[in-house]
Amino acid sequence: MPQEKDEIILRGLKENNLKNIDLNLPKEKIIVFTGLSGSGKSSVVFDTLATESRRQMTLNYPAYVRYQMPRYERPQADLMQNLSPVIVVEQRAAGGNSRSTVGTYMDIDPLIRLLFSRIGQPAIGSANDFSSQSSFGRCPECGGFGEVITPDVNKLVDFDKSLREYAVRFKPLSPSGWQGNWMMTCGLFDPDKPIKDYSEEDRRLLLYGPREGERAYAPFHTKNGPQNAEWDGLLPRFIRVYINRDISKLKQVSQEDVLAVSTHSLCPTCQGSGLNPQVLECRINGLNIAEYDQLELPELLAELRNIQDPTGEAIAKQAIPYVQQLIDMGLGYLSLSRRVGTLSGGEAQRVKIARHLGNSLNNLTYIFDEPSAGLHPEEVHLLIQMLKKIKDQHNTVIVIEHDLSVVKAADEIIEMGPGAGVSGGSVVFQGKLAGLENSPTAKALEHQLQINKKPRDHKGYFSIRDANHNNLKDVSADIPKQVLVSVCGVSGSGKSSLILEAFKGKYPESITVGQGGIGISSRSTMATYMGIMDDIRAAFSKATGQPAGLFSFNSLGACPVCKGKGVLTPEVAFADPVTIPCEACGGTRYSDEALSYRYEGKNIIEILELTIDEAADYFKQQKILNRVHTLKNVGLGYLTLGQTTSSLSGGEVQRLKLASQLQKEGQIYLLDEPSLGLHAVDSGKLLDVFQNLVDRGNTVIIIEHNLDLIAASDWVIEMGPGGGKRGGEILFEGTPEDMLGAQTVTAKWLRDGVGADQP
Repeated sequence: MPQEKDEIILRGLKENNLKNIDLNLPKEKIIVFTGLSGSGKSSVVFDTLATESRRQMTLNYPAYVRYQMPRYERPQADLMQNLSPVIVVEQRAAGGNSRSTVGTYMDIDPLIRLLFSRIGQPAIGSANDFSSQSSFGRCPECGGFGEVITPDVNKLVDFDKSLREYAVRFKPLSPSGWQGNWMMTCGLFDPDKPIKDYSEEDRRLLLYGPREGERAYAPFHTKNGPQNAEWDGLLPRFIRVYINRDISKLKQVSQEDVLAVSTHSLCPTCQGSGLNPQVLECRINGLNIAEYDQLELPELLAELRNIQDPTGEAIAKQAIPYVQQLIDMGLGYLSLSRRVGTLSGGEAQRVKIARHLGNSLNNLTYIFDEPSAGLHPEEVHLLIQMLKKIKDQHNTVIVIEHDLSVVKAADEIIEMGPGAGVSGGSVVFQGKLAGLENSPTAKALEHQLQINKKPRDHKGYFSIRDANHNNLKDVSADIPKQVLVSVCGVSGSGKSSLILEAFKGKYPESITVGQGGIGISSRSTMATYMGIMDDIRAAFSKATGQPAGLFSFNSLGACPVCKGKGVLTPEVAFADPVTIPCEACGGTRYSDEALSYRYEGKNIIEILELTIDEAADYFKQQKILNRVHTLKNVGLGYLTLGQTTSSLSGGEVQRLKLASQLQKEGQIYLLDEPSLGLHAVDSGKLLDVFQNLVDRGNTVIIIEHNLDLIAASDWVIEMGPGGGKRGGEILFEGTPEDMLGAQTVTAKWLRDGVGADQP
C-alpha cells in the first residue's frame, strides 16, 4: 500500500471570521500564510492550529497539574488531525520585568556568572554573588538598579498653583488620588493658596516633612471614621512609594510617569552595572563581569574563545552557541546588558528565534508571526536561511508573512481573503508560487517600485545638531518641514535614536505613533477607543431622556446575568474551559431595558453592528463623522463600531493608533515602522493617509524598511553603515531619485525594485 502523505488535516474551521474552511497542511515544509490585514490568517494559525495543539498537549498531564497550566478552549472546528507540538514565536515584545536583559532572556547570564566564580581573579564566592539581585552582589548605593533616581521638585510641583489646582503634577499624589485629597483635607496645608505663597515652614513641611526628631499627624477619614495618620512629606513619600519599590508591581503608575517627574543618573558607585564594587574587582583577561556584559556580541565571542583554563573553557563552550546564534540572526550589535524592553518588535522576535534554535527537538510545528518585521531587505535573507535550517531538522514551519521575499521562499503558499473582516475568512489560493495569480498577493509580486519624481518643496527645516544618543556619532541633520520623510537603514543603525530620541527631544510637541500595543481589554471596542462611544451614548440619552449609562454594557445597561461580558464561562473543576454565549442577552452584553430604546430607528446593538463605512452614512453629528472618516482614511472601514480591540490584528492596531492621533492639523508625526503587519494593498492605503496628512500642512517622518513607502517619500535619510557601534552615521540625505545613484544598501534594493522604464 502506498504510504499516506503526512499532513495536518483541518476541516470546518469557524473561528472569528473563518467561513467553514478546510485545509491540508504538508509537514516538513515552509508554509506561508498571506493575505490582507484582517483576512483570517491568525484565526487559522493561532486561534485554531496553535490553540488545539496546546490544548491536546496539556491533556497528557495529570488533572491536578493541568489545573495549574494555561487552559485552552477547543477551537470552533469540525476536525483537527495529525497536529504536532507547536512552538509559537510571536511578535509581541519579549516579556520579562524592567531588569530583563538579552543575557537573562537567552540564559547566557548564569553561564557568565559561573565562569567568573570559577576562574575570575581575585576569587569571589559563588556564581550567585555576581548578580545584582543577590544581597552580596548588589550595589549598596542604588540597590542593584544601576541608576540613582531622585524626584525633581520643580517637575513634581508647580509652585504657582494651589493643591486644589493640581500643584502636584504626579497624578497619584494630586487631588484625583486619595493621598492628594488627604493633603487638601488634613488641615496641615491651605489647599487654595499657591505653594509659592506658603511660609517657608509650611512649604518645608509639605515638601520634606517635619524636621528631624519631630513628627506630624493629621486626621485621615476612612469608612470606619477618622484615623490619625502620619505626614512624612511629599518627596520622602514619593521616594518610599514610587522609587524604592518595583514600579511594575504598581497598577496605576507606569515607570514613565515616575521618570517624568524625576532625574535619573548613572550610579557613581557601580557605574550603572548595579554590582558591588568588590564584585567588579574580579576579572578574566583584564575584564570584569560588567565589561563582559557591555561587549558587542562578536567581541564577547572572541573573549569566550580566548579562555585557556580547562574549567573555564568547558563553561565558555556552553555559552558560545547561544551567542553565535544571535550573531547569525544579524543581532551582533547587541550586548548581553541590552534591556529586552528597549528592543524593537523585529529585534525581540529574532532574539526569541535564536533562543528556540538552541533546542535539538524535531517533528515540531514552528509558528512565526511576521518574522520579517523590523528587518531591512538586506537582512531578510538571514531569516529565510534560518527558516530553512529549522525545516531541515524535520520540522514544519508555518509563517504569517507579507514580505514578498519570504512568500517566494515558501514551499506552499496559502492566501486568505478575499477581503478583510466580514469580507475575509476564505482560502483564496493554496499551492506553489508559480500558480499564484489574480489575487492581492499575485498583484503585489508583479508590482514595480514607483520612484517619486516630483517631491514636494519644503517649508524650511527642523535641525538636529551633534546628537549622541545611543550609537549616534555627533550626528547633525536638517529635516525638511511639511513633507513626507523616510528614515531607513539596517537594524540597529540608529534610526530610532535619531528620530524617537534626538528629534523628539528637540521637538517634544511631535506626535509619536509607536509599535507598542494598546490596552487589550475584552470590553474595549473600536467606538470606545476612538472616543465615539460617549457621543453615541449622549445622542441616545438626549433622544430618550434616559441616563447615558443605560447605553453602556460597563454600566447601567449591562446584562444582569453575564454582567456585560456577553459570555459565560461555567467553572467545571479540572475540565478545559468552555465559553458559551449568555442566553439572557444572546451575547449582546446589554439588558433588555437598554435594547428597548431607539435612536434614529436603531437600538444600541444595531448601531454597534454598523461597519465604519455604514456609520459614515448613518450619523449626522460632525464630531462623530470626523472620527469615523479618520478610521475610513486609514483603511479600517470594514470593521464594526462594536468590534473589540482585543480581536484586531497587529496591522489593524497600528492603524487604529494612527487614527486616534489624526484629528490634529499642522503637526509633526513620528511613526515607527507604520507598514508593520500590512499587506502591500494596505500599505498603499496607508501611504494615501500620509500623503493626505502632508497635503494638509503636517510633517510626517516615518522609520521604515518598506521600499514602496521609501520610494514614494519626498526626502530620505539612511543611517548606517551597520548596526550598533558600526552604525550611528548618516549615509545619505536626499530625494528618492537621488538615492538611485547612491552606494548604500537601501539604494541597492531600491534600484533592484525599479522597472526598466525608470532610471
